[in-house]
Amino acid sequence: MKSLFKVSLLAATVMLAVGCQKEEPKTEPAAQEQVQAETGKAVHFKTEDDKAAYAIGVSFANYLSTSIEKPAEFGIELKKELVLKGIEQAFAGQAELTEEEIRAALEGLDKRVAESMQKQATEKAAAALKAGDEFRAEFEKQDGVTKTESGLLYLVETEGTGQQPKETDTVEVHYKGTLIDGTQFDSSYDRGQPAAFPLNRVIPGWTEGVQLMKVGSKYKFVIPPELAYGEQDTPTIPANSTLVFEVELLKIEGDDAQAAQ
Repeated sequence: MKSLFKVSLLAATVMLAVGCQKEEPKTEPAAQEQVQAETGKAVHFKTEDDKAAYAIGVSFANYLSTSIEKPAEFGIELKKELVLKGIEQAFAGQAELTEEEIRAALEGLDKRVAESMQKQATEKAAAALKAGDEFRAEFEKQDGVTKTESGLLYLVETEGTGQQPKETDTVEVHYKGTLIDGTQFDSSYDRGQPAAFPLNRVIPGWTEGVQLMKVGSKYKFVIPPELAYGEQDTPTIPANSTLVFEVELLKIEGDDAQAAQ
């Protein structure tokens, strides 16, 4: 998470812009009502500078909302009324915290959010590892499932009659990848075209598993995290995830395989 101390720098810019606006003559209530009735809007922009100032305020408010809501995901409550009070008092030159205290408070917030994020990530990774172990244990009990020495599980859905690829070959496949709860994170079927890649450039579970296949085969692989992405956490694949792939081997593009065919 980016440092929240940057908020104070943006706030200073907004304070200057709004502070300048305060010096303008106020529109009488009756005139304000007339403008609103004519335009359908509560705010009337006399100049492009007015519109820019308002845009800065909206942008800053949106930024602040995000800065407030993110810590809430980790049990850290930042009260909006105190945020607004801080802005109000800063505009009036009556801030009750010194620059040093502000810096310390924001750095402390950053630290607490980072610690909470790390704790949450650790807990999720442990839960994913446990769920994956249980899923693989159940899958292994199914008829026709084979487990390799590395821990890779596979089920032959269709057995082909073509050649088997080597690790150094490039293969063309159709595939679908899901998490153990069925959430799909990738699919060549959805893209409408097969994928081609060297077998030694993919995750170990794929490198090992696809070499077991003959061209024309369709296998289901259940890959433990150590043969997939391990502790790496991505937006679509959480850390320590067991992955499920349905793979069709369509073609081997290696020179040796083509010569043999």
